Amino acid sequence: MPRVRSAEFFPRLVSAAAETFIAQGFQRTQMQDVADRLGVAKGTVYGYVESKAALLAAAVRYADGVDPLPELAELPVPTPVAGEVAALVADRLRGEVAELRLVQAVAGRRRVPIAEELTEIIIDLYRRLARHRVSIKLVDRCAPELPDLGEVWFGVGRAGQVAVLTEYLTRRAASRAVRLPGPAPVVARTILETCVLWAVHLHWDPARVDPDDRELPPPEVVAATLAGLLTHGLVSTKGQGDE
Repeated sequence: MPRVRSAEFFPRLVSAAAETFIAQGFQRTQMQDVADRLGVAKGTVYGYVESKAALLAAAVRYADGVDPLPELAELPVPTPVAGEVAALVADRLRGEVAELRLVQAVAGRRRVPIAEELTEIIIDLYRRLARHRVSIKLVDRCAPELPDLGEVWFGVGRAGQVAVLTEYLTRRAASRAVRLPGPAPVVARTILETCVLWAVHLHWDPARVDPDDRELPPPEVVAATLAGLLTHGLVSTKGQGDE
């Protein structure tokens, strides 16, 4: 008898899978764990994905709502070929990095006051991180266990963004538009990790056990606060002129 699938169940499966992989990592997670979280039989899960690797691929692709969900006729999600999930993450990174306000600033001459430019860069970075919050947390958790994914994530991903931000800060410091309180790579990493902390990791903070403290401030408030804090520490009194 053919399996009967529900369009409402697949998003629940993706969400449950993402949370389970984030909590346990890829190796420790079993299909039964995800089934138990959903209160269904393990066979039900296999009606939507072929394998644990397919479940991870589905969670990475669909958990943030960036890609449209597959049609029921396209299920179960097939087991990805070697390197397929890493390639998906690499494509996502390339697409986001190419549109970063930071990349535009590095590529061209400064046209606005440095404080405004820095604010735009930090808010844009925060918003993009928040848009991919679940997949970032998921990949960050599982990449150490999956070498091809780790190579992309910790190389092209995190290290690549730090490198671009370092180049930007070095150029602006050379023109005396900003003052660096320490080495450019350290400042760059601090900016990036502060944005990641608020955009991603604090949403899984186990210390947030108070029911009245379960919601973080609105994203626009957090982004503006980070931009103000980080910009204030970098802008030079000579930073308002053109390069």
